[in-house]
Order: sequence, then structure tokens, then C-alpha cells
Amino acid sequence: MPAARLEVVNVSAGYGATQIITDMSFDVPAGDRLAILGRNGMGKTTLLATLMGLSSRHGGEIKVGGIDLADLRTSSRSRFGVGYVPQTRGIFRSLTVEENLSTGLKDRSRGAIKEAYEMFPRLGERRRNLGMQLSGGEQQMLSMARTLLGKPSVLLLDEPLEGLAPVICDELMEMISRLGSSGDVTVVLVEQQIERALDFADRVLILERGRQAWLGPSVELRSNRDLVDRLLGVGIH
Repeated sequence: MPAARLEVVNVSAGYGATQIITDMSFDVPAGDRLAILGRNGMGKTTLLATLMGLSSRHGGEIKVGGIDLADLRTSSRSRFGVGYVPQTRGIFRSLTVEENLSTGLKDRSRGAIKEAYEMFPRLGERRRNLGMQLSGGEQQMLSMARTLLGKPSVLLLDEPLEGLAPVICDELMEMISRLGSSGDVTVVLVEQQIERALDFADRVLILERGRQAWLGPSVELRSNRDLVDRLLGVGIH
């Protein structure tokens, strides 16, 4: 399905009665790219989990293409075009690469799996290997390819580069950037590697203790070293 606008309106959420995200509002136009930054423990992963229906929403609206999905289950949000690549990767370790990919097809024919091998030729070479036999980078490629086979209109990526070798990070970011620049999907990226996130995103949202601390163009953030140091605790080149 084509890229869709993501609208988050006054969303508060957490786990059980514990509130982690407070009164969050932002939107991402169809086909645009948003990076979500913040120090560890500021609510970035919880925010993506909330968009996917994996946390307790205490209030607010989550709209994709103008349709409010906030009361829908995770599986229903997926059918409405929300794709999620979690920080944990979430692959089936006891299934082969090809069997893992088949779980992401939704209503598409099995022949569509070839798209995953075109995206990541390494997965084609490992198609008969079990998930547990893959390297961390290969597992991340598998998780991403499986999600993309479902043709999401909004793609949520939670720290896809975490713990990976620089050469693998380069390969993954090249693919993510190509996907983002195509305009075929709206991408929300949570990432600790600030330079890569700023290179990728049109706009940046910075979280501080579960609240919006800053929202604006990535070029503006890049030019404000004091702001980056204050909110993120690191400098950028």
C-alpha cells in the first residue's frame, strides 16, 4: 500500500498504570522521514511500542492515513499498514530464513519472497539456515525484510543498528535511506547513532522523560551544538 500520513495526538502511554509517554503530539507526512532521539530511558522504545499497540495507552489518538488505530490490536494495525522492526529483532530462531520471511507475506504469494533476497542477497545465501544460526547483522536484515514484505505504509524502526559492526551498519543504512528517499513508505527511526539519524531524517523529535523536548528540521538541529549537547549529551561533527 502507498505511504500514509502518521498523526499522533495527545498520546499518553506506559505499561499498566505506570505512565512513560506523556501528552505526545506530532505528525509525519506521507513518505517523509522522522528520527526520534533521546538519551537512554527517555521513552523512545515505549513510544514505538505504543504506536504498534504493544503498551498501555492512557489516552490520545494514533492515526494512519486519517484512520484512528488507537483502539485496535497489534495485528489489526499491521493490516492497516503499520510495520514494526523491534529492537529485539523478533525473528523465529527455530525457523529457517525462508520460513521466517513467509510469515511476513500477509496475503501476498510466496513468490514475493524473492524481493527479500533482492534487498539482502545475504539472506538468499542463508535461506535454509535457521534463525539461530545467523549473525546479529543477518538477523536484523531478516527482521527488516520480513516486515517490508508486508508492504507497510508506515515503517517503525527501533534502533536497527544496535550492536552491529560498522560495515553492516553501512549496508543497513544504505537500504533504509534508499527506502526512505523513495517516498513509498513513511519511516519513523529510533536510533542512537545521531549522525546517521540526522543524515537520514527530514525532521527530528527529541524525547526527555517521556515528553517532547524538541521537534524540528534535522538541518536545524545539526547546526545547534548547544541544543544537541543539552538534550542528548553528545556532540556532533
